[in-house]
Amino acid sequence: MSENKYTADNLTLLKGLEPVRERPGMYIGSTDINGLHHLVWEIVDNAVDEANAGYGKNIYVTIHADNSITIEDQGRGVPCDFNHKEKMSGFDMVYRTLHAGGKFDDSNYKTAGGLHGVGGAVVNALSSWMEIHSYRDGADHFIRYDHGGTKESQVVVTPLTKVSKRGTSVTFLPDPKIFEDTNFDYQKIASSLDDRACLTKGVSFHLVDERSGRKQDFLYEQGISEYFTTHAFGKTPLCDPITIEGEAETIRVEFVGQFYSDSYSENIAAFANGVRTPEGGHHVIGLKKALTVTFNKYASDHKLIKANQSLDGSDIREGFACILSVWVPEKILQFEGQTKAQLGTKEALVAVDEVIESKLSYYLEEHANEANAIIDKCLQAQEAREKAKEAKDSIRKMSKAAFKEASNLSGKLTPASSKNYKLNELFIVEGDSAGGSAKKCRDREHQAILPLRGKPKNVVGEDRGDIYDNKELNTIVFTIGAGVDEDFKVKDMHYDKIIIMTDADDDGCHIQNLLMAFFFEHMKPLIEAGHLYIACPPLYRVAKKGQEIYCWTDEDLDVARQKIGPGYVLSRYKGLGEMDADQLGKTTMSPLSRKLVQVVIDDVDECEDKVTLFMSKSTADKRREWIDSNVDFGFHKDHFEEIKNHEE
Repeated sequence: MSENKYTADNLTLLKGLEPVRERPGMYIGSTDINGLHHLVWEIVDNAVDEANAGYGKNIYVTIHADNSITIEDQGRGVPCDFNHKEKMSGFDMVYRTLHAGGKFDDSNYKTAGGLHGVGGAVVNALSSWMEIHSYRDGADHFIRYDHGGTKESQVVVTPLTKVSKRGTSVTFLPDPKIFEDTNFDYQKIASSLDDRACLTKGVSFHLVDERSGRKQDFLYEQGISEYFTTHAFGKTPLCDPITIEGEAETIRVEFVGQFYSDSYSENIAAFANGVRTPEGGHHVIGLKKALTVTFNKYASDHKLIKANQSLDGSDIREGFACILSVWVPEKILQFEGQTKAQLGTKEALVAVDEVIESKLSYYLEEHANEANAIIDKCLQAQEAREKAKEAKDSIRKMSKAAFKEASNLSGKLTPASSKNYKLNELFIVEGDSAGGSAKKCRDREHQAILPLRGKPKNVVGEDRGDIYDNKELNTIVFTIGAGVDEDFKVKDMHYDKIIIMTDADDDGCHIQNLLMAFFFEHMKPLIEAGHLYIACPPLYRVAKKGQEIYCWTDEDLDVARQKIGPGYVLSRYKGLGEMDADQLGKTTMSPLSRKLVQVVIDDVDECEDKVTLFMSKSTADKRREWIDSNVDFGFHKDHFEEIKNHEE
């Protein structure tokens, strides 16, 4: 188009809720499973805001059989009368209009999780339909919207038999035209309600899934301290949970934390006005500052460190876990983006620093034994970090020849020829046999093969210095080329995809878990940036007279047997080595036909708990208890007899 033809007639004005449907990612972050559940959080947060304002003690969430969902509270009921100034009903203002609502000042809510006035409207815009009941003034006020916010009915008012009933009930069905998957994840919702319950003392959250019949209730009378104690397990504490509450800069601060002797990571779960902030923000910066200043002052005053010595913040926070919750007045509340992943209120830094520093200093003076034990752990962390730094510095200074020798100590890397790292893939393969087949069928330009000799080290709960001495893990670090721990940089990776390829048996699954635990503990940004994958070799091959069908599930096998007809030969692949190079290539390695599972971290705190539970040496009893409660050890025949007969 020439410049002189670009006029105002070429401009488009999106009206009403059209901008939301046109660019949903601007409002909910994405249209994947996380964006889908963000719809739930928006409505639940409105219910929580009512409870925090003192209205109602119960919040109900029900997943229906058709995958619609209802959130009901016992609040004041959303205003549904006519607003003469704006010439629309309260329903239309809240659920059909962007940047409208009752949270733009503190006259209705002193603190609230929603502040942009778009939550209810965004959910409506991205739903196939939405129904709202507002129970107030002795009546049920009902309205329905269809197709992303089109009003399908006027407000229908029905007198209530129980005139004291009050609250808001919102039911919606996510639009499959918008979302990749519209199936709600029960566990994801349960974890989120568990979070919100601990931040809303004395309020019960009730979850029901009509699809499966599962149900749970969440209630914490003592708030985050009770939640923390309930969820902490499997680690050796250096002190009892430290609980701190206070207010500064008109911001209320709640904190509970603990230090552990056998943990080497930090775990800070941060919230602002009842909303989890996974990317942190100024409240987390204030906490880290307070911890660093307070512990250094205590250690210096009590001559636990040398006069010219100081403890690094990362050393203090190694083996530290806490919950930090702040409640910020509406007039200064700022989130970064509509998804509220990060708190932008600068006053929160000062408030948290002031409250934590003053009260933590008092705690340390009153609990000298615990304080000294924590300082001793910090010094151990400092020593380990310096030892690790020396090891990494020696790696950096290695000659190319030495690097090549080190990178092949245990793995015998077969590199890709291309230096276009964004197109390269690294297959970490179980065993030399499978590695040999993989080398024959790979794309030599873009696929590198790194066979493992034996199982890698279990790094969970291990000292970092010992990890750097492990040849198998060092080989992986050298090959990826982006560093490790705090030195890891995604931009320096030599491969866009790191693909774990193991046998479909117990040993293969164990190796997968060991490698994923290593990446989670020491290269977490690699996973967060979407670079870690699991290769999925087929379980079965059905062949007959030149025809063959590969199957990844028992359901695939049923379909294949019907399609190929009687007289076929059935093979069950227990290991990668049972396939020849051609079969391995077209089923597991070729980008045109393979199946990969991307490893993602939906909830870093949940991942941290599960990695500790399943991989730490110190959680054997808890692990056994979990297995007994969750794993069915019954024998399932499935296709065992048929496969056995064919193999014989």
